[in-house]
Amino acid sequence: MRFAILLVAWCLLLVLCWPLALLLIVLFPLLWLLALPFRLAFAVAEAMFALIRALLLFPARVLGSRHRP
Repeated sequence: MRFAILLVAWCLLLVLCWPLALLLIVLFPLLWLLALPFRLAFAVAEAMFALIRALLLFPARVLGSRHRP
C-alpha cells in the first residue's frame, strides 16, 4: 500500500515538475546509501541497550521475582 502511494505521488510530481521527479529518482539511492551507516549504528545501540537491560534484570529472573498486583 505504501509503495502504491509513493508511486502515485511520484507520477503526480512527474506531471507537475518532471525535472524534480527525475532528480529524485537519481538522488534517492544515494541518500539511502548515506543513511545506511546511521541505521546500522541505531541497530547496534538498540542491541546494546537490550543487553544492558537483560543483564540488570537477570538477578530478578533467577530469583523468581513475580509482579503482584
